[in-house]
Amino acid sequence: MESKDEIIKKMVNEFAESSEELVAMQVKKPSEDFNTFRKLVPVLLEKGVDNVNLSMFNEETRKKLLNALGGEYLRKGELNNAIKVFILSGNTSQLSAIGEDYERLGQVTNAIDVYRLADDRNNLQRLGDKSLEDGHILDAIKAFRILNEVSKLRTVGNDCIEKGKWDYAIEVFTAINDSAKLVEVGDRCLDDRQIVYAAKAYELAANKEKLSMLGDTCLRESLFVTALRAYTLAGNDMMIQFIKENFSNKLVGI
Repeated sequence: MESKDEIIKKMVNEFAESSEELVAMQVKKPSEDFNTFRKLVPVLLEKGVDNVNLSMFNEETRKKLLNALGGEYLRKGELNNAIKVFILSGNTSQLSAIGEDYERLGQVTNAIDVYRLADDRNNLQRLGDKSLEDGHILDAIKAFRILNEVSKLRTVGNDCIEKGKWDYAIEVFTAINDSAKLVEVGDRCLDDRQIVYAAKAYELAANKEKLSMLGDTCLRESLFVTALRAYTLAGNDMMIQFIKENFSNKLVGI
């Protein structure tokens, strides 16, 4: 008995032969390829996208089958499977179309992910700018990071500093490896009494001097655990020993 893969291959070969004859007669329209290969889609759907093996077909036939399968997944509303199939077929235009569908649904993060898979830089740029205008900072950061738009990321980061969005600012300046800006964020956080964010910014900037200064501040305010962590990150062995020997009762659980 023929296996399911053998049956699929036989059917495709038959369709391909008949297609060649029709092309020779110049009566076959390009859009009929989809309808022809769509006859195999129920078999492929039954196997599932993760189990389909089309390695026995040539590249052109494989892509046509995958695109027909992707179209059916779209019709059924199974976007994740459609995305998988269109990635396999290299159908970037369909991937971009799915990204636009996500946009219309207001699912901007998903749209950005699909545009990335499609390597659709134009839509990533447009959506990154729109997200920034709409105040959707995380989505703007995500799009600009994919594009490696350093200047725009710096603009977003500066805007976050002014608005006191410390976590976003830290994420941006870490992404573009701007240690000076991370120190600035740390200083602003410290002024704002956001000790945890200050420690994170100084740590990511690898600025041991600032970490030691933060440790001093925390020690004056009796924040012994935070002070110890700051001194540890700074490699300040003298102050680490000082805290452990004089405030060990404040370090329970460490």
